[in-house]
Amino acid sequence: MVLEDKYLQSLFDCLKRRQYRLLGPFLNHSAIVYDDLETADDIPRGYTDQQSAGRYRLLNNHTSTRFDYVVGQHSWKKYLFPPEKTLFEAHRKPEGFEVCEIKADSAPMAFIGVRPCDLADIGILDQIMLEGPYQDISYKNKRDNLFIVAVNCTRPSGTCFCASMNTGPKAESGFDLALTEIQDNNQHYYLVECGSEKGQKVLKELPVKKASGAQIERGRNILLEASKKMGRKLDKDNLKDILVNNFENPRWDITAERCLGCGNCTLVCPTCFCTNIKDITELDGRTAYRLQEWDSCFTIEHSYISGGSVRTSARARYRQWLTHKLANWIDQFGMSGCVGCGRCITWCPVGIDITEEVHAIRESEAKNR
Repeated sequence: MVLEDKYLQSLFDCLKRRQYRLLGPFLNHSAIVYDDLETADDIPRGYTDQQSAGRYRLLNNHTSTRFDYVVGQHSWKKYLFPPEKTLFEAHRKPEGFEVCEIKADSAPMAFIGVRPCDLADIGILDQIMLEGPYQDISYKNKRDNLFIVAVNCTRPSGTCFCASMNTGPKAESGFDLALTEIQDNNQHYYLVECGSEKGQKVLKELPVKKASGAQIERGRNILLEASKKMGRKLDKDNLKDILVNNFENPRWDITAERCLGCGNCTLVCPTCFCTNIKDITELDGRTAYRLQEWDSCFTIEHSYISGGSVRTSARARYRQWLTHKLANWIDQFGMSGCVGCGRCITWCPVGIDITEEVHAIRESEAKNR
C-alpha cells in the first residue's frame, strides 16, 4: 500500500485515538534523539547524518525527507528498560516497617521510526526479559502495550553493518507497520507493509491506495542498494570459537592502550542489559528506596567481589564486553548480542571499531595456524 507524505499525520491521529503515547525521532542539540511527538511535523525534515568511528554530524540535505538519517546515541531500550527504576519503597512505622510495591507502568506507547536493526535488538531484549523462568514484569507490561511503526533504511550510515548481521536494511518481522520512504521528483510517499493484526486495523483507517508494480520495484531496488552500501562488515563465520580460543591474543593489549574505559559503548548499545541495585535511605530515616539502574561491565565496581574486582584492567574489561557480546551471548540466549547498528563505533571517543577488532583477531589466528 502507498501512503502519501501529506497524509502521515493521519497515522498520528489514528494512534492518538487509541490513546498511544507517540515517541519518535526528534531534533535536539544537533542530534536525532527519541522523544515525545505531538504531530508528524515534529519529525525533522531534510536532515541526514554522517557517522564514522568517534564522529557524528547532522547535516541539512535540503530535501523534504523525514527519515534520511539512521540512528543516534539513543535506542528504544530506554523506554522498555529504563536507565533508572524504583523497585520498591519501605516506610518506617511505629512498629517495624511497610514495604510498598511500585506498580509497573503499562501506559500504551507507539514507537515511530524504528529501524530494522532496532527491531532486532527489541527481539533480543524480549528473549532476555521475557523468556526463561523469570520475567521482568515492568518490561512485559510495556511490551504488551506497544505499537511499532518501523522505517526501512534507504541509506546506511558509515558505521552500519546490519546487512552482515542479517538485521537490515529491510524490516522482516517484529513490527505492526513498516514504512519505506521514497521521494522521486515531485512524489513523496511511503510504501506501507502490515506486520500484525493491530497494524491491519490501523491501516484500514489510513488514506492509502494500492501500490503499483513500479512503486514496489522502486522500493525493492532502494533497499537492495542500501544493503550494498554498508559502512562496515562483520564476518560471523566461526566467530564464537575464534573469540573463545583467543583469550590471550595480543590484540587485547593494543586495544586497551586506546580504550578510556568510559563505558560509552555499553551505554549506547541497544542490547546491553547489565544493572546495579542501589538502596537509598532518606536523611530522616523514615523512607528507603531500592533502585535498579543501568550498569556497565567497563566499571571496576561491576566485577567487584569479596577481596576486590575480578577485571582490574581495561584489557580484561574490553575483552569481556566483546567476547560476551559476540560469543558467550550465544551460549546464554542462542543468538548474538550484536545487531550491527554501529552505535558503539560512532560514540566511542577514541573510535574503537568492533568490526576492526574482530578482523584483527581473526587475521592473527589465521597467521598462527
